[in-house]
Amino acid sequence: MFVDQVSVYVKAGDGGNGLVAYRREKYVPKGGPAGGDGGNGADVKFKVDEGLNTLMDFRYNRHFKGKRGENGMSKNQHGKNAPHLVVPVPPGTTVIDESTGELIADLTEHNQEAVIAKGGRGGRGNSRFATPRNPAPDIAENGEPGQERQIKVELKLIADVGLIGFPSVGKSTFLSVVSAARPKIADYHFTTLAPNLGVVDTNDQRSFVMADLPGLIEGAHEGVGLGYQFLRHVERTRVLVHVIDMAATEGRNPYDDYVKINQELEQYDSKLMTRPQIIAANKMDMPGSKENLEVFKEKLQNKHPVYEISALTKDGVRDILFAIADKLEKIPKSAVDEEEAVPKEEKVIYRYHKEEDPFEITRDDDGAYVLSGHRIEKLFKMTDFNHDQAVQRFARQLRKMGVDDALRKRGAEDGDTVRILEFEFEFME
Repeated sequence: MFVDQVSVYVKAGDGGNGLVAYRREKYVPKGGPAGGDGGNGADVKFKVDEGLNTLMDFRYNRHFKGKRGENGMSKNQHGKNAPHLVVPVPPGTTVIDESTGELIADLTEHNQEAVIAKGGRGGRGNSRFATPRNPAPDIAENGEPGQERQIKVELKLIADVGLIGFPSVGKSTFLSVVSAARPKIADYHFTTLAPNLGVVDTNDQRSFVMADLPGLIEGAHEGVGLGYQFLRHVERTRVLVHVIDMAATEGRNPYDDYVKINQELEQYDSKLMTRPQIIAANKMDMPGSKENLEVFKEKLQNKHPVYEISALTKDGVRDILFAIADKLEKIPKSAVDEEEAVPKEEKVIYRYHKEEDPFEITRDDDGAYVLSGHRIEKLFKMTDFNHDQAVQRFARQLRKMGVDDALRKRGAEDGDTVRILEFEFEFME
């Protein structure tokens, strides 16, 4: 089964907890703090494996969770960092954050990888908090929570040539004739429900990858028919071969077919109109095809080269393959890559992100004040409430963030309940 789009949950590993410990060695007076830091949590990475051509593995496993880092140890020993979780994906995979719509990664080359979810930093041990005023602190941090996100993973096939056209115009037959691919061929619409790839070899020792893409109909850019399942895969191709039923066996006008298909391409992505297009006038062995071709050429006005073929009898196939190979030689693969939104080079991209408020205050039905927000929840999770000094530090951090003043403005009084996640505290003046 061909799978080219799936929703996946990823959770990077949490950082290991820091340790509160002290040196207790013989003949070492005033040994001081000796708690080590926790190890970093595992990143979740996607890595391209050119041996894959589908997202089938994601169909059965839609949750990927990295391991947490090892906790800090005594004698200032650092916990081990967790090994990264590497998930293989096929070339042409794009990763999108479902909550924001942001493009996280666009993976096209073998062994290319990208961090999809960042692992949490290890918590600091009590050695890190030693100061002249407090040489033996009773405080350590919990590990930072790993990043978690719901993502959409899409596959856009990487083929040199894409066969486009209405259903039942002969695309699958053409591919089966020029390559070793064996797509399903039958006398009804939408026989091809998933893209088929075939390697085409010309007689002059040139080769290229051709994709037979699912049939297109009016309204596909809005999701009608196979919709985006088809159009998504056109984006990577360098040359489009437009197969047209010149015999009009289903009663449609060949030139109208040409116009409608190109309208769908333009409405989906206007950049597709700049791609070289070759017209494969198919079914030229059928009655009426010659007359229809003459009318078609008059209306086309030499916008694209037209080649007469019959996929059934193989007439004209050799000439169009040479024409496709010649066109590909003039269009390097980098030309399509440069059109993509994500740069090919590995470099840091700085995007503006609006700074979130550190916290938000709401009221529950029972009257409790609820504190929420990424920053305050992260601070809460990294606090070890088993140690008084850690609790005092957390209270100071909240006060510095302005939480106390904000609660008073909302009407909080001495003894009121304040809730963070599933935990409750008592507000004290």
